[in-house]
Amino acid sequence: MAQRLPMATNQGKPMSDSPMPFPELSSGLGSGTGLASGDDGSVGNDAGGASASVRMPKAGLHGHPRRGRLPAWFRTTLPSGNRQVKYNAMRDAVADHSLHTVCQEAKCPNIHECWSAGDATFMVAGQECTRGCRFCAVGSIKTPPPLDAEEPENLATAVELMQLKHAVITVVNRDDLPDSGAGHYRRCLEAVHLQCPEVTLELLCSDLAGDFSDLAVLLDGLYIDVFAHNVECVPRLDSTVRDHRATFAQSLEILREAKRLRPDILTKSSLMVGLGESDEEVSEALQLLRQAGVDLVTIGQYLAPSAKHLPVERFPEPDRYVEWEQEIESIGFLASACGPLVRSSYRAGELLHKARGLVAEHDLGNA
Repeated sequence: MAQRLPMATNQGKPMSDSPMPFPELSSGLGSGTGLASGDDGSVGNDAGGASASVRMPKAGLHGHPRRGRLPAWFRTTLPSGNRQVKYNAMRDAVADHSLHTVCQEAKCPNIHECWSAGDATFMVAGQECTRGCRFCAVGSIKTPPPLDAEEPENLATAVELMQLKHAVITVVNRDDLPDSGAGHYRRCLEAVHLQCPEVTLELLCSDLAGDFSDLAVLLDGLYIDVFAHNVECVPRLDSTVRDHRATFAQSLEILREAKRLRPDILTKSSLMVGLGESDEEVSEALQLLRQAGVDLVTIGQYLAPSAKHLPVERFPEPDRYVEWEQEIESIGFLASACGPLVRSSYRAGELLHKARGLVAEHDLGNA
């Protein structure tokens, strides 16, 4: 039985403020969710099934989508008690040592939950990407600056100072480099493990331009707990959502090959909804991921980082995420997180430990 995390939505709980107008919640890296095409702001069925979705308002002046208000379930809560103490301690460590996390820079709505649990996400290999995916808030550049040779050591120091339990290392694409950045990603992970051997590590990797030899160099003998790579959207939307060099098929093969090379580690991927996909297409994508040996999966709402990014097409209601969780469990994933506010690294450490607990139970039952 797959282990599920509580949905990242605060429907029915005390809220810290009123719903925020989209797209002021940043989608961050590899994050998102969607909304069925519609023009009256009503709740209705999307093209892919009978579950309800909140429809987007019709286009405004010059065809640009109107800035509607996010549904009520996007309200966020502030931490309290022990969670507040843990969050404050980590926030102070970041400020005191001038550290940088994706959690802050992407304005992740789940920062309080993750930091109070001892999780944080860092981006390495630069602040700009060589690709130009149309959902992503990260800037695009054809020729990035050289890699920072001190980054691995600085990253390890940041993880140590923040007293993390689980660190997610995400990357920008580096198509300008012969190995697509694989060597640098490896050095970063090695440095963290050397300095903080008790911290579990998750790499949210690029597709390495589909090069299996670079993937092999990256993973050979590397201490890593989770290899993650996001397919981002359903296959039909590749050309709309992602850079022309990225495809669902290529991402799937990288995940499949990572599992073949390292059957001892968990593999993970993430889907955004709200980009124009149908519910049936989400189900098909989940099946393809599981067939590729992917162990962990997350599904979350796409939120446009700015008016220049792809517009949101629908907002599936919270009950739909519960249905996706049930579907994920039924097809054999070890653990999952699904919800409007879920991002690919949402409570990543907890997801890892839940999956490992399930594997241990299975092994014990077969002993």
